[in-house]
Amino acid sequence: MENKPTLRSVEVTRYVTPLREGGSLPAIAEADDGFNYVLKFRGAGHGTKALVAELIGGEIARVLGLPIPELVYAKLDEAFGRTEADEEIQDLLQNSQGLNLALHYLQGGINFDPVVTQVDEKLASQIVWLDSYITNVDRTFRNTNMLLWHQELWLIDHGACLYFHHSFDDPIGHAKTPFALIKDHVLLPRAAKLQEVDAEYKALLTEEKIRAIVNLIPDDWLHWEELDKSPEAIRDVYVQFLMTRLQNSDIFTKQAINAREAHI
Repeated sequence: MENKPTLRSVEVTRYVTPLREGGSLPAIAEADDGFNYVLKFRGAGHGTKALVAELIGGEIARVLGLPIPELVYAKLDEAFGRTEADEEIQDLLQNSQGLNLALHYLQGGINFDPVVTQVDEKLASQIVWLDSYITNVDRTFRNTNMLLWHQELWLIDHGACLYFHHSFDDPIGHAKTPFALIKDHVLLPRAAKLQEVDAEYKALLTEEKIRAIVNLIPDDWLHWEELDKSPEAIRDVYVQFLMTRLQNSDIFTKQAINAREAHI
C-alpha cells in the first residue's frame, strides 16, 4: 500500500522579514518548532487558491522525486501582527488569521542563474515536464523560482500554477490544452529528454497518489464565494483535471518539444 503524504502543522511565533521580491508579500517567519519558514498568506492577492496551487504543485514535485522544501500548515492566531508598524503588512497579517502554508526556509540558498550553473538534461526535462503538467507560468529567466542550496537545485514557489482554477470554467477542456507559455521556461533549452521523462512520470503518477495530494487541501481553503460547490466537489475537480491532463500528456509534451526545437 502506498504511503499517503502528510503535512505537519506549526504555529507562527514571529514575523521576521518580508520577501518583497514576491508580488504577494511572502515573508520569513519563525515557528514554534524553532525553524524558519517562507510563509505564504491566505490574505494575499489570490487568496487560498494560491495556497492550493502551492500545495498541489509542490507535493506533485515531491512524488516525482524532485527536490522541494518541506511544506507545512502554518497557523496565525488573531493577535499576530498587531504590533507590526507597516500598515500594509499589518493588514496582510490580520487578513491571514487561521491556516496558511509555509515552506522550510533554505538558509543561504542563492537564486539559480542559468548563465552560471548548467543543469543536467534529464533534470531539466523533469522540471520542464512538471511545469507543463501543472501549468506553472512562473519559472522563467526573469524569475527562475529555483535555488541552489548545498550544491543542489531546489524548486520553490508554485503558487502561480493550475491557473484554470481562477475561473473554474471547463476544467476538463483546460486539461487537454497544450501549454504555450512553456516557451519562456528557463530550463527549456536543456530539456532534451522530454519523451523519456513523459513515459517515466506517467507511470509514476497514479490516481491514488494524486487524490492523496488533493485530499491534503483543508476544507477551510475551499469555501469560495464565486463557486457553489462543496470542498469535496472542488477536490474532485482538481483530481479530474490532473488525471485528464496526465492521460493527455502527449499534448503538452509535444508542445514543449516543439518550443525547444524552435529555440535551438
